[in-house]
Amino acid sequence: MNLPMSRKILAMLALAVLLIAPKLAYAQQEPPQRGQTSYAPVDIKESFASVKSRMAAAKAGIEKKHTDLLKERYDLSDRPAKGATMSRGKPLQEGVRVKLPAGVTWESLAAMSPEEIRDKNVFPKGFYPLPHPNHPEGGMLFPHFEIEEIKKQEGRDLTRFDLDFDLPDQFLPEFPAPIYLTTRPDLGDASQGKLVTIENYYEIFNGILNPKQLEGLRLLVTPFPQQQFNETEDRRSEKPSRGVACFDCHANGHTNGATHLVGDIRPQWYRHRIETPSLRGVNIQRLFGSQRALKTVEDFTEFEQRAAYFDGDPVIATKKGVNILERGSQVHDMAEFQELLDFPPAPKLDIFGKLDPTKATPAELQGQAIFFGKGQCSSCHEAPFYTDNLMHNLQAERFYKPVMINGMLASADGPIKTFPLRGIKDSPPYLHDGRLLTLEDTVEFFNLIDGTKLTAKEKEDLVAFLRAL
Repeated sequence: MNLPMSRKILAMLALAVLLIAPKLAYAQQEPPQRGQTSYAPVDIKESFASVKSRMAAAKAGIEKKHTDLLKERYDLSDRPAKGATMSRGKPLQEGVRVKLPAGVTWESLAAMSPEEIRDKNVFPKGFYPLPHPNHPEGGMLFPHFEIEEIKKQEGRDLTRFDLDFDLPDQFLPEFPAPIYLTTRPDLGDASQGKLVTIENYYEIFNGILNPKQLEGLRLLVTPFPQQQFNETEDRRSEKPSRGVACFDCHANGHTNGATHLVGDIRPQWYRHRIETPSLRGVNIQRLFGSQRALKTVEDFTEFEQRAAYFDGDPVIATKKGVNILERGSQVHDMAEFQELLDFPPAPKLDIFGKLDPTKATPAELQGQAIFFGKGQCSSCHEAPFYTDNLMHNLQAERFYKPVMINGMLASADGPIKTFPLRGIKDSPPYLHDGRLLTLEDTVEFFNLIDGTKLTAKEKEDLVAFLRAL
């Protein structure tokens, strides 16, 4: 072959790959590692009207690309489980929703080594890290029911003109979630079935909390400026915004499934999606933030306001109006209220966190035996609260090669805190980024990651036990 001609052909092929790769959901490519700034732009040259027009016009295409990714990964149909609900009665979704590659079964997959799964490229797509609905942009994103209720109560609008929330309602926690207090278990749901906001917190909790706790709750439901919701020209709300409150994501001290990107990783494509964790049971936890390993709830509270609200960028935070909380009083008050948030009642558990044999079903008891035995779940999730308060690296990257997925580099997750499993049925979706939609998905994921080789019946019993926690 003529050498110059072969070079031309190779160049054309390379160009074709570059043009096609960005259109693929899972593109085998390695992005550059350095050279781009860590800082967000501060001096914006484009007008707000121009930014809004440009991003609103791109919204449909961005959302279609992400929706196609979700449909490729998951069965998103609404299939409520019979006789299994969250604390206030919302049905749990049943069944494994992660789709398998063609020609593969869960049994055949579990029989392979991590290296085989990686080399054959058969790791289920739904087990890969889940990108933000617009990963290159990121930012706080709220389910529509939270947006509607906040707008109704406060007149504050958490709608983004560039993006809507991605996961269907049936895979999210019930709303509004009940509030259980360690100090007043006799109250049951202390929220009276209402979403607690700056408009109603006082009438609901005056006489139940002491003045210090009441002030802490006030601060938790007070909106403060945040990266996407503020007064500047690079906000993502149509109107200038007072900002967001802690309880806009941690609704009623629990979670509504709101999503964001971690602020402590650069460059952008390495950042992890985070699904809002519940604040229930904060009093028994010793690590805070799904991957940050902050040591106290006070650290977490201050970190959120100073750093996470602004993608870890103190320069842009100054521009947009960061709220500096006073550590000795305000932060302490907020933490004191958070430490009152209890897990939901679990009537089948005894004081040691184990099933009472007189109340549990045979399937639940068998699931408990698997949890503390063959399943190895208790290696990290110890009774009575089902956490060891440590960080663990699952090394899921053993099963796949690094790959770009809609602007996110799926590589290593790194260490993840051991979330308490008490009340876990109330907190879908699962894992730190919400990639696992059901408890069945979660059991399949850990069966593969941990190599426990559970049978179909053992998996079913394990799910039954988790629902009883």
